[in-house]
Amino acid sequence: MITRQDYKDFPVLMVEFLNYMDAIRNKSKNTISEYASDLRLFFRFLKIYRGDVPEDTPLDEIDISDIDKKDIRRITLADAYAFLSWCKDERDNSARTRARKVSTLRAFFKYCTVQKHVIDENPMQELETPKMKQSLPKYLTLDESMKLLSKAAEGPNKERDYAIITLFLNCGMRLSELVSLNYTDIRDDNTVKITGKGNKERTIYFNDACIAAINEYMKVRPVDGVKDKEALFLSNRKQRISPKTVQHIVYTTLEKAGLEGYSVHKLRHTAATLMYQYGDVDVLLLKEILGHENVGTTQIYTHVVNDQLKSATDANPLNKIANKNTED
Repeated sequence: MITRQDYKDFPVLMVEFLNYMDAIRNKSKNTISEYASDLRLFFRFLKIYRGDVPEDTPLDEIDISDIDKKDIRRITLADAYAFLSWCKDERDNSARTRARKVSTLRAFFKYCTVQKHVIDENPMQELETPKMKQSLPKYLTLDESMKLLSKAAEGPNKERDYAIITLFLNCGMRLSELVSLNYTDIRDDNTVKITGKGNKERTIYFNDACIAAINEYMKVRPVDGVKDKEALFLSNRKQRISPKTVQHIVYTTLEKAGLEGYSVHKLRHTAATLMYQYGDVDVLLLKEILGHENVGTTQIYTHVVNDQLKSATDANPLNKIANKNTED
């Protein structure tokens, strides 16, 4: 349960909204935290925008605990667009970040309209999402992936680090999903159920490479003095490995392999791309493997391959030779 103690600067209505999104909509803790951050920023901006506080008041000192139903009823669609413009120009927010803020405002004002009946008409009903450029995901090639794995098999924690990199590259897991793994959850059929983004549960299948890497790690995984006895991956302090430690392992291994400029999330892109390129996996199946909410998110991996096909065709040396019969 979320209480006023958790968000002392929030009015009751906003705390109730966060509890609703947590208990009824089953949103993750990270999403709840993002909702809170976005709403805090929005209402602080409104106080500046409307001149309710002196212009030189530091943003983090603006009190929003006095926001009431009357203030909510005054808010218009134009206020939201002014906020998004301010986020873009003054805070250098990307289109993706602003799109998340749009999602927060829509959810909050829908709650105020439908659940709480604070307002009769939702002013954010027509709020549009910023147009986002769809960039192709950055990923490792098959050769680069093999090079990364070879470097992971070095060092004092080579069995653990190799297993971590192997799971990322073979399963397309998210960072949060990997650190939450328990070895006791791995079934006899080499599957494990994980809770992903948005508290959505899905089944992950470990292939032979994953099982072999996990088995090698389990031979050296500490047993005595372990604080989280079921955790699959442990830190040097014998407790469940943290996301920060995993990120450090990945970045260090990438650096040793001469593959700087990538990240943990790029390994997820790599797994998805390799599965699509070499595994005869269609987009709908890939959607389930990755735990995407809609197929549009997964569709980008087909664009990667199509882009490669075009580049390969353009690279054909005959591409530069014009048909003499077409020349004047």
